[in-house]
Amino acid sequence: MKKVPSKEAVRAWARLLRAQQLLLQKVEQDLKAAHLPALEWYDVLLELDRAENGRLRHRELHPRLLLAKYNLSRLIDRMEGEGLVRREPSPEDARGADIAITEKGRTLRRKMWPVYEAAIGRHFASRLKAEEIERLSGALETLIDATSAEGQL
Repeated sequence: MKKVPSKEAVRAWARLLRAQQLLLQKVEQDLKAAHLPALEWYDVLLELDRAENGRLRHRELHPRLLLAKYNLSRLIDRMEGEGLVRREPSPEDARGADIAITEKGRTLRRKMWPVYEAAIGRHFASRLKAEEIERLSGALETLIDATSAEGQL
């Protein structure tokens, strides 16, 4: 039997999406004001920096990213053009390539983090009480776990 969401559930869904949009816009504005690239660049650099040997296959990178990744190949092309990442032959597959972070990419990620961290504090953390953040985090974790268990993510 299909469960119809309550009006409050639909309202909460819309608010969740709107809050995400607004917060991401604020973070992007802060990065731009600091003359830094878009948050999607940070997302890619962070995941590569976290990876063993600073490299991942495209198919491994894609699901790790938090932000929309409609044109990941083009983004990687732009980042490679800036010297932040490079494509390297894959040791596991001679036909494929790994995406590796460069030292310049690591430096940029470290430069971006304080601006991003301050934006999280200013636009998100400072507007909620610690208990609200804890409840929100718990609710979102429950939602992520339940959806992941269904094989949806």
